[in-house]
Amino acid sequence: QVQLVECGGGLVQPGGSLRLSCAASGFTFSIYYMSWVRKAPGKGPEWISTISNGGIITSTDSVKGLFTISRDNVKNTLHLQMNSLKPEDTALYYCARFGPMDYWGKGTLVTVSA
Repeated sequence: QVQLVECGGGLVQPGGSLRLSCAASGFTFSIYYMSWVRKAPGKGPEWISTISNGGIITSTDSVKGLFTISRDNVKNTLHLQMNSLKPEDTALYYCARFGPMDYWGKGTLVTVSA
């Protein structure tokens, strides 16, 4: 079955960087668009970025130039490089595959705090 497992979260100081990864299994990763979504405490889910099966990237305006989504179709892995992190980036970060059925991982927690 489809499995998405995120890792790479943690505590980081403002201005720091983190690289999140998502290991995908149970489906042909290379043919699917993949996305990152985050959920901050007390808020609803926020879409961050999507990468197409051809590598075309779309991102929400608030992370453009700061966060970069990428994929490794050999290792079936999705990444999110996050730079210049701010306290408001504190959230649970999920990788997701959207479609007729949506699949989400369990998330990895990113905390940005001094």
